[in-house]
Amino acid sequence: MYNLILFGPPGSGKGTQAEKLVERYGFLHISTGDMFRDELKNETPLGLEARAYMNRGDLVPDEVTIAMLRKRVEDNPGVRGIIFDGFPRTDPQAAALNELMEQLDTQIDALILLDVDQDVVVERILARGATSGRADDLDEPTIRMRFENFLNYTAPVYAYYEQLGLAHRINGMQSREAVADDINRIIGDSI
Repeated sequence: MYNLILFGPPGSGKGTQAEKLVERYGFLHISTGDMFRDELKNETPLGLEARAYMNRGDLVPDEVTIAMLRKRVEDNPGVRGIIFDGFPRTDPQAAALNELMEQLDTQIDALILLDVDQDVVVERILARGATSGRADDLDEPTIRMRFENFLNYTAPVYAYYEQLGLAHRINGMQSREAVADDINRIIGDSI
């Protein structure tokens, strides 16, 4: 089983690259954004709680995210690999993910950072907001706050995995194909 974390600020292309990896390798894609949207659509208590945080551009608390993630992993036993998209966002979440992987007798094999400048992120998310219907995708100050939250609270997770020798940085402003090629080189013959 090959498990990787696609890492980067909102709008960096994690979802796009995850789709390519699912197609190429047959991995399970676990997107915290999709989990939150499912919970919101079904108007579950976790979804309503997450909505309040997301609409302000804040991070959803760890216990909410971890509860959703654990269910997704447990609902998909025997997969070839997992792509974690949007998780972990904090060092405690990284530790919780590593603990969950140990319980499943596997581990995280790589964290891949899609490095993108703030102005590019803002442009991408505003364009996405035209079709996503998400209020936080249409408000530039909220988008910039989400980027700053990534830098202040989430970016340190890169160092956590770098110390483990698992972190990789890719220029996320290249073409989608070039980013995919860089990711495939990192995965290599590991699976």
